Amino acid sequence: MRLPPARHYAGFTLLELLVVMVILGLLVGYVAPKYFAQIGKSEVKATKAQIESLGKALDMYRLDTGHYPTTEQGLAALNTRPQNEPQWGGPYLKKSVPVDPWGEPYVYKYPGEKGEFDLFSLGKDKRPGGEGENADIGNWE
Repeated sequence: MRLPPARHYAGFTLLELLVVMVILGLLVGYVAPKYFAQIGKSEVKATKAQIESLGKALDMYRLDTGHYPTTEQGLAALNTRPQNEPQWGGPYLKKSVPVDPWGEPYVYKYPGEKGEFDLFSLGKDKRPGGEGENADIGNWE
């Protein structure tokens, strides 16, 4: 009786696996920062688009009523008729007032310091001022 010939099993050595892991680590180290930078840029772009949309809704409010909502009335006046506002023709937004991409409400001031009204987000750091993603993003830009 003959025994079957010994099989040679193919596989990866530990060294080959380590080389592949190092290459993957280098690729992730190169790609990840670029990917996360794009996420930050998209949040800033989304904020600017929302501010522009809210600004147009505020302009429509002004066309109907003759003035912008007060700071106290805030952006809620775009969806809910303020008291003693007979000319209100809203709602001026299809949905509720959005929060910025970082989960904070937009800041609205009337009269504004930088324009007729100020509408802005405090940015990623949620504090006034800052640079890059942390900078305030407003309707004055």
